[in-house]
Amino acid sequence: MIEIPGNVFPRRLDILLPMAKKAQGMFIEDENGRQYMDASGGAVVVNAGHGRKSIAKAIYDQILSHDYIHPTMFTTRPVEMLATRLAQKAPDDINRFYFFSGGSEANEAAIKLARQIHVENGNETKYRLIGRWKSYHGLTLGSLGAMGRTSFKTYFTPLLKENLHIPAPYCYRCAFGLTYPSCKLQCAMALDEMIENAGPETISAFIAETVPGATIAACFPPKEYLKAIAQICDHHNVLLILDEVMCGLGRTGEFFACNHFDVVPDIVTLGKGLAGGVMALSAFGVKETHFNVIKENSGVFMHGGTFSHHSVAAAAGLALIDILDQEKLVQRVKIKGERLGELLKKHLLPLAQVGDVRGKGFMWGIEIVKDKKTRMPFKRSLKIVEGIWESLFEKGYITYKSSGLAGVNGDALVIAPPFIIEDEQIQRLVMAIKSTMVEFFN
Repeated sequence: MIEIPGNVFPRRLDILLPMAKKAQGMFIEDENGRQYMDASGGAVVVNAGHGRKSIAKAIYDQILSHDYIHPTMFTTRPVEMLATRLAQKAPDDINRFYFFSGGSEANEAAIKLARQIHVENGNETKYRLIGRWKSYHGLTLGSLGAMGRTSFKTYFTPLLKENLHIPAPYCYRCAFGLTYPSCKLQCAMALDEMIENAGPETISAFIAETVPGATIAACFPPKEYLKAIAQICDHHNVLLILDEVMCGLGRTGEFFACNHFDVVPDIVTLGKGLAGGVMALSAFGVKETHFNVIKENSGVFMHGGTFSHHSVAAAAGLALIDILDQEKLVQRVKIKGERLGELLKKHLLPLAQVGDVRGKGFMWGIEIVKDKKTRMPFKRSLKIVEGIWESLFEKGYITYKSSGLAGVNGDALVIAPPFIIEDEQIQRLVMAIKSTMVEFFN
């Protein structure tokens, strides 16, 4: 039993964490002077690097101008400008943005918005939500109910509304035992079957991560998958909510990840890197047509929040987008991400315990297996990924853990560095992962 000093209820109760002292660029330094390369941007959050002076100045200036302004009493220029900048980059007709503090809030609100849109359109029987297994949408009760990661839900199942789920587009472990492309996208066709069996008149929305993130480690879906999903949703008058809290804002080499698939969702959610991790900021974007339905009927979205539409957080978001644009960081991710992926595949796929390396841009997953031929995972009780992660952390490299990919078992690392990582740092990171895995399994 570890004695936990102080009065903080920490995120981890099993170890004593080092005390961070400074963070700059790609690195975090603890109070003992040890440096760590932040190769996951924390929880896939830090996209423009640590210690950005322009974001700090934007926050400082905004606080001195006006800080907390209640959004039912005033609008503010930073909020208006951030919504406009996002609309300029969003897929066609995603023109209205609503701001929150975290991704869980954004997804919770999106689920509520979808229901209200149907009610305003006279479709009051549409209330049920479909999600995917092996998904993550947040830890508020609504978003927790939508997610398909069982371990997060077990304690709280009696509190949750029961939702429907279909298999994820997880080709490495296809739920149907099929192989792409001969599978004919059975994982997408499962949505049509679910809607038909549950009753199309009862289904409000389908929520999915555009690119599944931590739960199945950056598993980029087949090119045609989301197009098929969108067509099924349109056919049944089911709203499509795409969760880009982790994969959006350039992480995959496109500002909106859905642009890879030429799909425009009804609602898209953003978070994590929307303010570069400096401030808590998230959002949903919704099609203008749906916004008008709310405006022209009840005239109010039945939602709110003390810290929604926060001017200081919005100022940080604007400064972050300025950095992405001025330094062409999203284009950089597209180019450097190819190099990162090539090196990961070259050096890690030959290892006996690496079953798959997948991803795009600066969002890559390394799936670790006991038997490469059968894809048999390690038992979760062995905590394989935790051991590898800790070894890398001791060497000064921060990655992100993924577990429970194969039922309750399975292990993977997620690599998602800030967009400013240099070629030499990419090379050093990949070689550190390789050497650590070789040492760990020998």
